[in-house]
Amino acid sequence: MKELVQFLAQQLVNNPDAVEVKETQGDTASVLELRVAKEDLGRVIGKQGRTAKSIRTILNAVASRTSRKVVLEIIEEK
Repeated sequence: MKELVQFLAQQLVNNPDAVEVKETQGDTASVLELRVAKEDLGRVIGKQGRTAKSIRTILNAVASRTSRKVVLEIIEEK
């Protein structure tokens, strides 16, 4: 899952080296934290959150095969 988010985010942004994904595993769910460069944040979120929603849909499709839940959090650096 982590590699999938990393790949998708790197394809979307202008600065692929700044993409960081951290995975935290729970009993039945995983939390993925995505960090990108500040100027690339809009590219990952998309207009009205469409791109972020699409990434979450892909993740949930993959996770449903393994009977897990996945939460994607896009972290904004201050």
